[in-house]
Amino acid sequence: MRSKQKLLGIVLLVVLVVAASAWGLSHYNFAVLNPAGVMAQKERQLMIIASLLSLLVVVPVFILLGTFAWKYSERNQKPGKYQPELDGNRKLEAIWWGVPALLLIVFSAIIWRSSHALDPFKPLDSTKTPVRVQVVSLEWKWLFIYPDEGVASVNALPLPVDRPVNFEITSDAPMNSFWIPQLSGQIYAMSGMSTKLHIEANKIGSYDGRSANISGEGFAGMTFKANVMSQHDYDAWVAQASSSQGVLNQATYDQLVLPSQNVKPVSYVLAKHDLYDTIVMKYMSHGDTETDTGMAHDMAGMEM
Repeated sequence: MRSKQKLLGIVLLVVLVVAASAWGLSHYNFAVLNPAGVMAQKERQLMIIASLLSLLVVVPVFILLGTFAWKYSERNQKPGKYQPELDGNRKLEAIWWGVPALLLIVFSAIIWRSSHALDPFKPLDSTKTPVRVQVVSLEWKWLFIYPDEGVASVNALPLPVDRPVNFEITSDAPMNSFWIPQLSGQIYAMSGMSTKLHIEANKIGSYDGRSANISGEGFAGMTFKANVMSQHDYDAWVAQASSSQGVLNQATYDQLVLPSQNVKPVSYVLAKHDLYDTIVMKYMSHGDTETDTGMAHDMAGMEM
């Protein structure tokens, strides 16, 4: 009787845990599970597939753990059956070695395929002209440069819906990580290097962006909003930013690069169109023109 009550209690506990998990997932916005972009949707699908495949091993292991713990416990008065023939049993060994081996093969195939399909350097297929955004990680804020529109912004990232966005990402501060959970995975921002990320948002809305790499005192406030809007509203924002009083030239940037925390969003007219390249190359300079030229050619070759 007691064993039945214990079994019933375990079943009820499992049901409560599953119900609580389902309730939590339905009432809270877990960003990575609520994608609003093409890449984020593919990444969520990959996480779900990997989790379900892992459960094929995890669930039986915990069931067997509980079974063995009870079967060979002191409280279990029912004598166990002596089965020495199970030692070295080929069928059983084929199961507990074969199933994990098969899962590893499946995981390997999925990883190989997804590594190429979700390559952040791979442009997205689209008939629309991509928006170019150059991202610079500063202490402790984000600078977004729109070279084709001739504008820039700090801690605000307006984007048009259903249009590819090509990010170029670098840092003029400690190493950081650029992440918009509902639109894409994270990618590192490093001084002297230019990494890339391609995304496309398919839902209008405001999405949290943040630093995914601890970078010092102001790390917690290093956040921004990715505001996905219609093409008409995006064009209106570009027009408004183009008439801004602030001008992003070298002098303005020299002030902007100084450490500051919880900086409010602001827009600029872009006066120095090669600012991003200047930021990247400043860490490549060694005072030797010939060396600098050779390194620039090497970097160009690496990005192709």
